[in-house]
Amino acid sequence: MGSYVTTLISLAVLLGSVGWVYQDASAHARRGTPIYFSAGSIELSQPTTWALGCLCLWIVVLPLYLTCRRQAG
Repeated sequence: MGSYVTTLISLAVLLGSVGWVYQDASAHARRGTPIYFSAGSIELSQPTTWALGCLCLWIVVLPLYLTCRRQAG
C-alpha cells in the first residue's frame, strides 16, 4: 500500500509541475517574453515544447526551465 501511495504522490507532483510549466510559459509568451533555450539543434521556446520536455525528462528540463525563466525576467 505504501508504494502505491508514493507512486500516486510522485505522479501528482510530475503532472502538477508539467501543468504549471505550461501555464507559466504560456503567460510569458502572451506578454511577449517567451522562455527560450537553445543548444545545438535543440530549441525550447514554445509552451508545448517546455511541457513535453518536462513530461519526458522532468529531472533535467524543470531546473532548466526555472533557470531560463529567471534570466527572462
